[in-house]
Amino acid sequence: MLHILFVCTGNTCRSPMAKAIYAEKSEQYGIRSIFSSAAIGFSNETSVSKNAVIVCNEIGIDISDHKPRVIRQHDLDITDIYVVMTNNHAETLLSIGVPKNKIYILGGGVPDPFGSDLITYRRCRNDIETAIDEFCKLILQKVQNRTLKISDNNESYITTTGA
Repeated sequence: MLHILFVCTGNTCRSPMAKAIYAEKSEQYGIRSIFSSAAIGFSNETSVSKNAVIVCNEIGIDISDHKPRVIRQHDLDITDIYVVMTNNHAETLLSIGVPKNKIYILGGGVPDPFGSDLITYRRCRNDIETAIDEFCKLILQKVQNRTLKISDNNESYITTTGA
């Protein structure tokens, strides 16, 4: 099964939103995967950002139960694709030994809305939605072209009900 980890700085805004949006989009596209989210750095927050919850609720997605966490060794052992929000996140992963071909910068980079107003969070959510759609299409293309190289390749990543 394909293992995807969505990564941002504190795991309170972007990566939880991306994970939740991916959950819906991947189902629409028929992509079978296991996915989670985590912080690249220290996170002392105990809950997801209030504004992230609000803007996700506006599109019918509930992330209110999300609990921020940092990347663990287990994540590094099982993750096939790291979906990061910035070049800095990618550089940090590279510095701890994650191969470059496992890192995908979502939408070319998604600015951090932490501490901003709802307008900024909505813009971030919309950018994430568009970028997740592109990411799902890329996965489909790579699977169809047989260019998705995953070590844990026991099951098909695409179901027959995909878009």
